[in-house]
Amino acid sequence: MTFRLWLLTATLVAGLAPARVLAEPKAIWKPVQFAIVRFNDDAPKSWNIYHGEKRGVLLVRLWKRFMLVDLKEQEVYDVDPEKVKAQGENVEWSPTDVSEDPVETSEWKVRDVGLVQRVRFRFGKNGSVLEIQLPLLPNGKTAY
Repeated sequence: MTFRLWLLTATLVAGLAPARVLAEPKAIWKPVQFAIVRFNDDAPKSWNIYHGEKRGVLLVRLWKRFMLVDLKEQEVYDVDPEKVKAQGENVEWSPTDVSEDPVETSEWKVRDVGLVQRVRFRFGKNGSVLEIQLPLLPNGKTAY
């Protein structure tokens, strides 16, 4: 009798484990208003910047590529575009779907230029340059 009970318990626990993984909620990322993106000192034709609940972490879409940009840690991670789902002007994506290793970047520069925070970095040592300009609040603090 105890073996049957043990077998039933093991089956239930094994059956519930994948359900917890699938039930993980995805975060809604909203577009950053009044942001500007420059790629190699030129405006890309297709881009957007999204913010989540955590300050200093942005989801950047540059053409068909998505990147998670952590401004505090000065790291960039590739995001699988298949896992990002559009919902009107917002997107749905779970931060747990990010790659484990950051993209190689160099020359991080963050500075305030009037009512804008300018973040500029280079992919690799001699690669392309991405510049993001984010609006600041009237008190000079970051809005995102």
